Amino acid sequence: MEMFLILPVLCALTLLLLIGGRDAKQPNIVFMVADDYGWNDVGFRNPDMITPNIDKLAYEGVILNQSYVQPLCTPSRNAFMTGVYPFKAGLQHGALMAQQAVCSPFNKPFLPQYLKKLGYETHAIGKWHLGFCKWECTPTYRGFDSFYGFYLGHEHYYNRSMAGGKDFRDDKQPFMPDTTKYSTYVYADRARKVISKHDKSKPFYLYFPFQSVHQPIEVPVSYENMYSNIKNEGRRKYSGMVTAMDDLVGNVTAALKENGMYDDTLFIFTSDNGGWPLYHGNNYPLRGGKVTIYEGDTRATAFISGKGLEKTGYTYNGMMHAVDWMPTILSAAGGTPEKDIDGIDQWDSLRTGAPSKRTEFIYNLDDMNPRNEGHAAIRVHTSLNVFINSILPFLHENIKKSDDPYEHNDLSLSHLDIAEELSKKMAEYHKQMIPANFPNNSAAANPNNFDGYWSPGWC
Repeated sequence: MEMFLILPVLCALTLLLLIGGRDAKQPNIVFMVADDYGWNDVGFRNPDMITPNIDKLAYEGVILNQSYVQPLCTPSRNAFMTGVYPFKAGLQHGALMAQQAVCSPFNKPFLPQYLKKLGYETHAIGKWHLGFCKWECTPTYRGFDSFYGFYLGHEHYYNRSMAGGKDFRDDKQPFMPDTTKYSTYVYADRARKVISKHDKSKPFYLYFPFQSVHQPIEVPVSYENMYSNIKNEGRRKYSGMVTAMDDLVGNVTAALKENGMYDDTLFIFTSDNGGWPLYHGNNYPLRGGKVTIYEGDTRATAFISGKGLEKTGYTYNGMMHAVDWMPTILSAAGGTPEKDIDGIDQWDSLRTGAPSKRTEFIYNLDDMNPRNEGHAAIRVHTSLNVFINSILPFLHENIKKSDDPYEHNDLSLSHLDIAEELSKKMAEYHKQMIPANFPNNSAAANPNNFDGYWSPGWC
């Protein structure tokens, strides 16, 4: 009789060994995206910044030292959702404007659509910025069970308006939260509600693209006063916005703990691009800021923490790119990523601390800018970057070694062979480029046509 009891146990142990000893339960996943967040604007790099909740998650997890994103909001968000480079989607040129009849193409499913097939409940809170001119472009048509936030690229933190129109939705319905209440408090309330109502028999995916810390520079005075030592008013308020965002992270983690979900949750945090010095973001010591393709804009503050990680408490120097998050999250959820995407499944590397599976990536590939100049860059392996600024009919290349992380030295003339090799590689990528879809504004989008709200239904 005892043998019959032992055999099932042995079978169970064998199964655990076959899956690498991992807990087979699917993790809850919270994917947080900070907007226009500076490299030097986090406590674990800069002790002058008050970010205890972010710091705690980062220190308990894995800080990603070479995690890259696109130069602007929309391109990064499309990469997160699809695992495809924006230059293959026509979204490489810039952030979508309110009156442009464009949204993320429909030929690639979004991450939450895959997660729903794996049994996940999917929720989005915050900023969309992937197009809204028709309903099919909007979150609840692209895999999210619920959406609470705004469609455009930015808005005021109290009155939820931008460019003459109001912009806030509860799912599809126009909605206006209390305009005396700062937005991080409003989003915290929603997060607590969604988490508390969740059916714990199912896994949970929360995509949380924060409004913070994108301009306009607005914050309750209580947060501004935390930085009374800063003389510049804009920087003082921006720093307060960072701490308000950190409190939002703390509210999410607290709600998960209160509902018994924290220990089963995998947290991912990344910026969508670097800080914008024009609006007081700080990327020191990296060069450049938002809109550029220097490290200060494309090297994201990022970490991963929580459920499923086997090695924690360190900084990971492996290469990661925005397009990798889609297949990596899908893999962590127990799914199998698509083959025909640019993203690489990095879950095992991040989980165990193994070397990155990525050896190159495209910072951007865009032939269109105000002076008809290119905006393109490629990195191959870990030691060299080549930046290609195509000022027709000339080609100017700057190669940076990894021992020049602040991008001061142009080595192209002394490494002509490498410059030529990388230029040829970039030319191959260029053959895959879809021209940027960046049309003129349409009067049909005017919010006056939709009771004062920026609304779908005009393209």
